[in-house]
Amino acid sequence: MPAFGLIPMSYRVIGIVVFLTVLAGGSAALAWHFQDWRYGRQLAEQATLHAEALNQQTLAAAMQQQTEQGKRLALERHLSTSEQTHYRALSDAQRDQGRLRDRLATADVRLSVLLDAHDAASVCAMPTASGACRVDHGTACARLDPAHAQRIIAITDGGDRGLIALQACQAYIRALAR
Repeated sequence: MPAFGLIPMSYRVIGIVVFLTVLAGGSAALAWHFQDWRYGRQLAEQATLHAEALNQQTLAAAMQQQTEQGKRLALERHLSTSEQTHYRALSDAQRDQGRLRDRLATADVRLSVLLDAHDAASVCAMPTASGACRVDHGTACARLDPAHAQRIIAITDGGDRGLIALQACQAYIRALAR
């Protein structure tokens, strides 16, 4: 029977060993579940913070885009107004030049040049035809040939257009520089 008494003792030892193993495995599983829960909570917090950061960046980008779009629209309105002003000035100059050319062609207006009274050669070189020379307030003047007057008007017309275009370009650059 002594052998029989040893067997229950070894069952007890085996039972205790199995119990301790299960208990150790259970606590390891419990520790693993606790770590998993804690890590999951940290990941959820990080995901929430990341989503909030992305939302703030999106809102900032949208506000910046709206600001830039407002600036662009204001610049477009200003340039449109400037272009209308330029077009109006150019059409006014063309209309005035056209009127002057018409008046020159119909002999309503005659262009004349002042002559230097101190230059004896120019005074002597003047034609003696009646009406070709006159004196306004003591200054000698000579009328220009209508064809030459038309060429002078064409030159001044080109100069006026150039000045108007230059002013439009300067206004455009000033608008962009702001």
